[in-house]
Amino acid sequence: MRDEILAKLIEKAADIYKTDPSQYNAETRFVEDYNAKSMDIVKIIGALEDEFGFDVNFMEFRRKKTFGEAADYVAGLAN
Repeated sequence: MRDEILAKLIEKAADIYKTDPSQYNAETRFVEDYNAKSMDIVKIIGALEDEFGFDVNFMEFRRKKTFGEAADYVAGLAN
């Protein structure tokens, strides 16, 4: 499940930032690497919620520094 979540997160980030998905991995940092804004995070969360069917808490998600940490958090919601 984590790998599927990470793949969707990468897909959406590449769409938002108009970049190649190969530039992203589990160690990619939201703010330090891509200067992610709140609206970017909302879009990513929306895509994850639509794809996987459960609610993601914005504040909890926002605390995650890397894509991998975020994927772990979201995967934990599925359990």
